[in-house]
Amino acid sequence: MIGMDTTVISAEMRRCIDNCLNCHAVCEATLSYCLAHDGAFTDRTGVLMLLDCADICRTSAGFLLRGSELHRHTCAACSKVCTACADWCNRLQRDAVMRQCAITCQECASSCEEMAKE
Repeated sequence: MIGMDTTVISAEMRRCIDNCLNCHAVCEATLSYCLAHDGAFTDRTGVLMLLDCADICRTSAGFLLRGSELHRHTCAACSKVCTACADWCNRLQRDAVMRQCAITCQECASSCEEMAKE
């Protein structure tokens, strides 16, 4: 695929973009889910964790889509934030929504870690 600046987006980069955008959406939806349950699944730390994860995922996807040479830095940060969010969500594995959020965050963390190495 070719972007507007003629930067070629590799299959691996496309997978990372897709994972970042998916993780952004899942974290936003999970936050709404948690808040709808009167805080039974989250506290201030959890709210901030989900917001931070959603934001860094959206940011990393943008850097990748633009072909920014700085994408390694955002991807490295995204990997760390997604791992932390997955760890937080894993504390609540008894809930299917939280379990899925943890899986999605870990998938994004893995692909961002690979992109940070390139």
